Amino acid sequence: MYVLGTAGHIDHGKSLLVRVMTGIDPDRLREEKQRGMTIELGFAWLKLPSGREVGIVDVPGHERFVKNMLAGVGGIDLAMLVIAANEGVMPQTREHLAILDLLGVSRGIVVITKKDLADDEMLELVRMEAEEIIAPTVLAGSPIMAVSAVTGEGIPELLETIDALLEKTEPRRDIGRPRLPVDRVFTIQGSGTVVTGTLIDGAFRVGDEVEVIPSGLKSRIRGLQTYKSKLEAVEPGSRVAANLAGITTAEVKRGDVVTRPGWLVPSRIITVRLKLIDYLERPVRHGVTVSFHTGAAEAMARLRLLEGDTLAPGESGWAQIVLEEPVAVVKGDRYIIRSTMETLGGGQVIDTHARRLRRNRPEIISNLEARESGNPEDLILALLETHQPVERSVLITQANLPAGMVAETVDALVTDGRIVNIGEAVAGLLYTAPGWKKLENKAVEALGDYHKKYLLRPGMPKIELASRLKLGTRAAAVVNELVQRGTVIEDGNLLKLPEHAVNINPAQQAIMDAFLEKLARNPYSPPAEGLPEPDLLALLIARGQVVKVADSMVFLKKTYDAMVETVKESIRAKGSVNLATVRDMFGTSRKYAQAFLEYLDAQKITRRVGDERVLY
Repeated sequence: MYVLGTAGHIDHGKSLLVRVMTGIDPDRLREEKQRGMTIELGFAWLKLPSGREVGIVDVPGHERFVKNMLAGVGGIDLAMLVIAANEGVMPQTREHLAILDLLGVSRGIVVITKKDLADDEMLELVRMEAEEIIAPTVLAGSPIMAVSAVTGEGIPELLETIDALLEKTEPRRDIGRPRLPVDRVFTIQGSGTVVTGTLIDGAFRVGDEVEVIPSGLKSRIRGLQTYKSKLEAVEPGSRVAANLAGITTAEVKRGDVVTRPGWLVPSRIITVRLKLIDYLERPVRHGVTVSFHTGAAEAMARLRLLEGDTLAPGESGWAQIVLEEPVAVVKGDRYIIRSTMETLGGGQVIDTHARRLRRNRPEIISNLEARESGNPEDLILALLETHQPVERSVLITQANLPAGMVAETVDALVTDGRIVNIGEAVAGLLYTAPGWKKLENKAVEALGDYHKKYLLRPGMPKIELASRLKLGTRAAAVVNELVQRGTVIEDGNLLKLPEHAVNINPAQQAIMDAFLEKLARNPYSPPAEGLPEPDLLALLIARGQVVKVADSMVFLKKTYDAMVETVKESIRAKGSVNLATVRDMFGTSRKYAQAFLEYLDAQKITRRVGDERVLY
């Protein structure tokens, strides 16, 4: 299934040509019929001589409705640039052609309409003018045909030419991540909300669970149609009408994207390759406000140029688009930017969910060029350099490549030692080899500094190292990898360097021995005074010789363990214990019994119920 889109100046006969070709009037609004001009997108379809079915998107030609035009041409396979024989190339002809060029629509046909209103000499001049304007664009060399929608002359030949061009057009790719950019929303009585668009990157089936992005609303596909034919499944490249369950027309709008749940996250900052239209009268400056268009979406944004303070007409450069509201977009998507009056330029999205990049940095530009190249190895390495670590599932989305291709490329890079896989082979975290080495060095440096600062501590708490390295939820996987590689040693909840050892001098050992003897003399009422300095006490705790149950309250570990077992046995025998029972059980005071029981509660050994304690 292919989609053809019209383009061209107002009143050059686009809608009439579509009506003659298809028998369908694409102007569906009463205002359009009254004014004799297309305002909104129009849709039609036809069967070509070969039997191939083609959808047609008819776009407005008036300069005031260019944003509506942009919502329709993003998903087309073949452009039909319409030029009236009695007027020739006009301003919107050039602007629409520039948009097609920026969107990378590489197959097209130039149709000179109103042949019946021009003589042969005029037709030849318009043909020459058309050849001249398409020469520097992706449509260079496209067929140029003259037709009359009034007399029907040239229409059969036009249909055969369209058929031949589509025969050479590659089908839309299917990477298993379907997206339906919504260009129209309406209600059908008895069915509910229906959205239409051109399906890309995957297939849909009736019954599929879907998500509307950026709102995140969940729904289910109740029904599917293509050109008024009900289908159980639709393929990428089709013009699709999808009936969505449980969503009102107020909850979905043009520019939203319907897709499978859980993978597409809307972006607020994207990095792009930007090319300006060559006929602009002035350069575009860094920081200018623009309207951003991709698929059927439109959002206001600020333009950040990454190379210099201005970009001249006709030039290309790297930039970031800082959006005022989130937009659903993936790597490789085409886009257009406009001022309030004119189209400025456009190009391709290179990075979504980007961080703000520093300007005028050669290393950043080099990274972006690698990501633009299309080579899977270069792309994945460049992505990791910018975003590492990245989960494999997220990398598939960021690269916007088939999952199998990403997995194969990553596995080869891991085998070559250029990528490090942390955790599970399929769902793990990915670092570049230099990125992982840098993290390892940071961990070693952090632990080394800790050991120097706290000579008597056996190691750093895991949570502290995770905080220093800013690992977040990735901490467990990274620490486990550091331990498995022998970079660090794990000791309970502590981490240390392999060469680290606590060296106690005789005076310090004497202090600890004296303290332990003092605890042994008063096992259930240990003295609160005379505690060793914090590092020595921490060492005794780490060695498992004492347990600190509260500030200034420390028990010998063997005493604590015996008390715990005694309390457990009493609860098993009697069902519960209370503070007085425990106090009398150990011949201690209320203060010690209360602190001990509260510590057991915190350790989830016991649980308080009223004044009683039961086993947790």
